[in-house]
Amino acid sequence: MPRNSRFLEDLEGGLIVSCQPVDDGPMDSVATIVAFALAARDAGARALRIEGADNVAATVAACDLPVIGIVKRDLADSAVRITPLLEDVAALADAGASVIAVDGTDRPRPVPVAVLLEAIHARGCLAMADLSNAAEAAAAKQMGFDILGTTMSGYTGGEIPVRPDLDFVSACRRLGGTVIAEGRYNAPHLAAMAMEAGASAVCVGSAITRTEHVTEWFREAVEGAARKREATVLALDVGGSKTLAALVRDGVILDRRTVPTAQGVGTEEWFAALAALGTDWRGGFDVVGAAVTGLVRDGAWSALNPRTLAIPPHTPLVDKLHALFGAPAAALNDAQAAAWGEYSRGAGRGLDMAFITVSSGIGGGIVLDGKLLEGARGLAGSLGQTVGARGRERLETRASGFAMAASAEAIGQAADTREIFTALERGQSWAAGLVDAAIEELAVALLDLQRLLDPQVVVLGGGIGLLGPFRDRLETRLACEPEIMRPTIRPAALGGDAGIVGIADHAASLA
Repeated sequence: MPRNSRFLEDLEGGLIVSCQPVDDGPMDSVATIVAFALAARDAGARALRIEGADNVAATVAACDLPVIGIVKRDLADSAVRITPLLEDVAALADAGASVIAVDGTDRPRPVPVAVLLEAIHARGCLAMADLSNAAEAAAAKQMGFDILGTTMSGYTGGEIPVRPDLDFVSACRRLGGTVIAEGRYNAPHLAAMAMEAGASAVCVGSAITRTEHVTEWFREAVEGAARKREATVLALDVGGSKTLAALVRDGVILDRRTVPTAQGVGTEEWFAALAALGTDWRGGFDVVGAAVTGLVRDGAWSALNPRTLAIPPHTPLVDKLHALFGAPAAALNDAQAAAWGEYSRGAGRGLDMAFITVSSGIGGGIVLDGKLLEGARGLAGSLGQTVGARGRERLETRASGFAMAASAEAIGQAADTREIFTALERGQSWAAGLVDAAIEELAVALLDLQRLLDPQVVVLGGGIGLLGPFRDRLETRLACEPEIMRPTIRPAALGGDAGIVGIADHAASLA
């Protein structure tokens, strides 16, 4: 019977700590590895992963946790590094390892995987296969490995991924038996996701025992934030009726200019006019960011509602901006950009929030857990594009500024939104009727949004959304609903600058 035959049962639902300091670094000593092991034990780890027979022997002598032992070698004729030789198996078994892990990938090697497996079992140890894909896992399971590990996923060629391979964990789980998720689980929520994907246990190394790596992560985050603060951004906010250009640094608008949005959006002539906005600012900015009405996906720009702004499909916006201004460029939907501005510097700071803009059109953006949601297709937060149960026109067509003007014209009142709200303040019933109709449509949509996402606040912006009479009537309508369903409305603190500040903060990360 293998040594520590209860290991697999005891391991279920537990954490394994890989005590492997950076090679030749200041923490790379037997004493430090043992100290890491004892600290991990005291914090509740179920097992340890230790490299090197001497380190395994010292850890087993000092700590009562079971050890997964490995030996790393750099071979001249094989890319396999983890326990490639029979002598490594013997040394780890003699040192007291309960489990011996070997590279189980299908790459050329000095000793076949099956021979290593036989040797491990012959020494009374459990065998773990460090694998890179589902086919290797199936082969290892068929051979008789006691544990399948996802250790090598992303490390057998090509660019190393940033995120762990949760799909591989699930594929191993479907094969049955014990599955250890290992590889890039460098945050607690990722380890939890591995368990949800089907792992028996999770092995974490760098985030716990490689001080150099953790320091580098924090250093990069701090220095990156500092660079963002120092970067000057040429920020563009392109709407259905006007375009704002500004120089922004660390949330402060240094200079600005506003012009009507030119005709022929997305044409060469239109881009030339856009470039002219920043001609005298050349050399004075580090990056360019554009917040635009419509859909932005992978740098390409398309219309969501051609009635608001007709954009040629898949206009290469980011590439065009880069070519026009000679600087790194980024783009977001304008409401998503405004959502980020209000989250980072405005009325939704630090909160789970939705931003809704009511102006010529209706747009939205969502920030949850500190992240702007763009969505798989760039649609996240597009409240104005929602339709009723009977397939009615989209909300934007029923409740925006353009919609109110169209409603006014339909009843013989040739009025734009400014005239409509002037008439409202004068008590004219026709204006109250069409504004309240638009508010009813928006209120129903906001109530549905609250039910779906339950944000802490809904920040209301846009030229119409920021009007006191409009917001007051919206609040009055929402007050009729049960408190638990009613969104908490806040006016946008950044006003009409939310989009320009948000896209500047977003683009500054490119500096």
